[in-house]
Amino acid sequence: MTTPTSDVAVHAPRTLIAWRNAVFVIFILSGVSVASWVARLPAVRDGLELNTANVGVLIFGMSAGSVVGLIVSPAILNRFGPRAGITLCISLVSAGLVLIGVGGGLVPNVTIAFIGLMIFGFGNGACDVMMNVEGAAAERAIGKTLMPLMHAMFSGGTVLGAGIGAVASALAIPVFAHLVTIAAILVAVVIGAVRFIPHDLDAADQAESAGSAPRIPLGQRLKASLAVWADARLLLIGAVVLGMAFAEGSANDWIAIATVDGHEQSNTTGAIVFGIFVAAMTVGRVAGGPLLDRFGRVPVLRATVVVGVAGLLLFILSTDLWVTIIGAILWGIGASLGFPVGMSAAADDEKNSAARVSAVAIVGYTAFLAGPPLLGFLGEHFGILNALYVILALLVLSFFASPATRERTYAK
Repeated sequence: MTTPTSDVAVHAPRTLIAWRNAVFVIFILSGVSVASWVARLPAVRDGLELNTANVGVLIFGMSAGSVVGLIVSPAILNRFGPRAGITLCISLVSAGLVLIGVGGGLVPNVTIAFIGLMIFGFGNGACDVMMNVEGAAAERAIGKTLMPLMHAMFSGGTVLGAGIGAVASALAIPVFAHLVTIAAILVAVVIGAVRFIPHDLDAADQAESAGSAPRIPLGQRLKASLAVWADARLLLIGAVVLGMAFAEGSANDWIAIATVDGHEQSNTTGAIVFGIFVAAMTVGRVAGGPLLDRFGRVPVLRATVVVGVAGLLLFILSTDLWVTIIGAILWGIGASLGFPVGMSAAADDEKNSAARVSAVAIVGYTAFLAGPPLLGFLGEHFGILNALYVILALLVLSFFASPATRERTYAK
């Protein structure tokens, strides 16, 4: 673990712990928001009377919005700082949830739901970069490996959101009422959480000492950000994240519907299976830190790929619900560490780490952009369970690209 950088080392331990906990909360909020939407996706699909291909197109709105959010997040962070920037992003997520509730339930309208998903995706995509940058900074300041645990907080949030969604579905609570309530909670909590991000890190040029260095011109900052794309190792790290994010994102978007349509279960059972998947991811991420410290990134990532492949095959080929559940558990464990390990590997070189983290996140979110419509198209023609075989190919890509994540030590 690297030693704290000069811009964060001056903070008292109590301040650092509060900062870490604030980032934990932001990860949880992001997870709750995603799971709240996904858990009600079958109900939205039924309310809008969409086929599988059209569901893929609908989800594409969220994916496209997420990628745009990832691209513009550095500008938002530079302009507003992490406190206001994260608050703005979560507020957009909440606004998106309200529109999804309107278009997907209150006044069924595909256009309204699509716009809501674009706004929802934009807010979550931009927040994803900001919370990972904040997480990496807190990790360096505290001097302990925290990124897998932070992503476990996201997974824990998805468990919470999926559980609430399953209860809402079982109680026949309208989609609109459910999502509006979640939206209000997200805004209230994030306003309280961001207060614990240190004041001196809430500036546009937080990597510079106040008044000791001139602001770098926008053109030079943009050129430095684009330069990271020439790093072959970073691109391979992105390939790891691409495969793992596809495995995770495909489950987020399709596991509930695959359970309902492919295995002929109820909407409530679909929400429960999704909850089991994200619970398995949470366990994998909590356990991942000690395993990574003991065995290293490459062996652990390759082992999780094998577990994920086994889980996918069980999920796809199962004829009994209990086998489907075991498959979902192994699938969740297999997809659990790719994204956080990719973020940590991208940040190994602290020089321009924000741009490196952003670049890897963009590559990962490409999976969320291409995955939903691709699986929707294939699912419409070949069945949603058969469409999931695409994930296997990308997991193989992650397996062979994983050596790029090997731990490195950089000279100060």
